[in-house]
Amino acid sequence: MNKTIDIQAAVAIAAAEAMAAKTQGTFGVGGVLLDGAGNVLQSMHNNVVRQGLVFDPTAHGERQLVDWYFAERAKGTPLPPPGELTIVTSLDPCCMCTGAILAAGFNVVVAAPDVKAGINYDGAATFTALPAPLQAQAGRSFCYPAVRGATEYARLPSGAAPKSFFIGKSIHEATQALCSLVFEATSAQVMQLLNAGDDVHRRDPATLPSEHAVVRALRRRYPDALTYRCDPHAPDAGLAPFLQAAMEQDVREGGQGDAAALLDSFGNLLLCMPGQLARSVIRTPFMECTRQYAQLRYELMAGAEPALQEEIKSYLSHPKHGTFVLAIGPDDSAASFMTLGAYGSTMEGALPENNPAQFQYVHPAMAQDALLALCDAMPPLYRKLIRIRPRQVADQALIRALG
Repeated sequence: MNKTIDIQAAVAIAAAEAMAAKTQGTFGVGGVLLDGAGNVLQSMHNNVVRQGLVFDPTAHGERQLVDWYFAERAKGTPLPPPGELTIVTSLDPCCMCTGAILAAGFNVVVAAPDVKAGINYDGAATFTALPAPLQAQAGRSFCYPAVRGATEYARLPSGAAPKSFFIGKSIHEATQALCSLVFEATSAQVMQLLNAGDDVHRRDPATLPSEHAVVRALRRRYPDALTYRCDPHAPDAGLAPFLQAAMEQDVREGGQGDAAALLDSFGNLLLCMPGQLARSVIRTPFMECTRQYAQLRYELMAGAEPALQEEIKSYLSHPKHGTFVLAIGPDDSAASFMTLGAYGSTMEGALPENNPAQFQYVHPAMAQDALLALCDAMPPLYRKLIRIRPRQVADQALIRALG
């Protein structure tokens, strides 16, 4: 087991992971998980893109490290409690990863800033992008160490104090520059890839025979796929039984009885998922739903000829053309903030003008004006480009059907 007791050495590991991510063709971000003595437990990098295809929009390094921790603990691996662990990341965490880290209770050391999507996008370390209940927790757990030097990359320390096992508590300017530049070198290209396919003519998967590969793949993941249809972007009471079944499963899996459904641009039900919170505190229904859809598309397209890839994209288009429906709307918890951030990572760009109601919920968990104020405080990528605006479903019969 490697050991690092200098922040510089830990950031260098994260930077090496970021370089590996760049080589893979995904966002150049990496991280490393340390215990309270500086032992390296695991290091990971961004896996949003593999083989030139979207693999998982939620596969950021930090989120993967959190899930790795809970998966290992479920296997019986003896690991310290989250409060004794530190994630050292090459880039300021996005909203999804910040929510995941806060929900799990880890500490964080951050190298490079991210002025568009980072939780500390303004550099003030006051975390006003977070819901008020989470700001103090972030202040206690997010550390922005000093960067030594005289260029634009130099900075004074801010945020939480580094954990006591760190003897060296600063970052070399060159390493900081590397963390920034490797992300900048990949960001625009990967965002363009994530939004590719808008020019593909969308075709209705409900017209496909049951033996078609797309239908078979959908029903392997969700047996009731394509058995419900509504007007585009207008879920109605017919969706209730599918949500209720997932909500009941969510309770059995350690959740509060939430569910997340994905409808395509024709109104077909593609997926309806419970969470897996008993396995990991960050596996919410939305996280499961968006990940399952992305990986379904990836499995069908990986290694396929370009013509087949285009055909699959035409039947399984970017989810921004469809509608996500949550049984329970977001609140001001860390897990909900993670879900809002993960939704942003799934969209990764502006919504189509003809689909402003892409993100809907049946039952509110907080007042709509308070929810929109929370979204309006998020970093610029989320509030200015993606413009996250969850709204309650319009169909009163669906609201009544879910009690």
